[in-house]
Amino acid sequence: MGYDGIELAGLYSYSKEEIKEILSDIDLPAISAHVPFAEMREDIAKVIDTYKYLGCRYVVVPYLTEGQRPGDDAYEAVRADIARFGDAFAAAGLQLLYHNHDFEFKVMPNGQFALDELYAGTTPTQLQAEPDTCWIKVAGQDPAAYVLKYTGRVPIVHLKDFHLEGSGGKLYDLIGIESQETEESGSFEFRPLGLGQQDIPSILDASLKAGAAWVVVEQDESVGRSRMEAVEISRNYLKSLGW
Repeated sequence: MGYDGIELAGLYSYSKEEIKEILSDIDLPAISAHVPFAEMREDIAKVIDTYKYLGCRYVVVPYLTEGQRPGDDAYEAVRADIARFGDAFAAAGLQLLYHNHDFEFKVMPNGQFALDELYAGTTPTQLQAEPDTCWIKVAGQDPAAYVLKYTGRVPIVHLKDFHLEGSGGKLYDLIGIESQETEESGSFEFRPLGLGQQDIPSILDASLKAGAAWVVVEQDESVGRSRMEAVEISRNYLKSLGW
């Protein structure tokens, strides 16, 4: 298909040795990995050992569960742990990133979005950004402008296209997370790049200007297509843009 690397999102019961062998067989490096925050809290040393062994340069906080999010009682402890884990990864030669959804665009008492507050409260050594451009758009923000806002602090940008009507209904159900929404208030579906509502060329341009080392196609379930079909369509679209 023409992809240059892979971002891991779980090992799916394989050992790190087996994953490394698979990566070698397909001749693609693991550039980064989404690791559940609970795993980091359980054994940060094991997380560092695993993903350093696999050759990842970046490890990503992928998602905060309900109760851990901005405005929740536990959120300040989450922020403190993120900074602490960032120090541990940096000491091991790795870089911690944060992958947003839409709930980080909650306005905090200081008037900042929670996501901006998180970055302001950490150093770039402790934490850098992996902007998910789909969820930025869902939150009502301009993805390209938000990528540019963190120029020099965005080594990876997530590319994701979608079609949204109304308020979207149960968006999180589509990424395997049970929604708390009780009413359908529109429709939402993930799509391959170029087939949705995102301005992908502007996001790519912003990614270059911001100094991103990688853009990653995050292909959630696309209606009517297998994931492999969807990632191939996305890659061909990027090729048509000269990427």
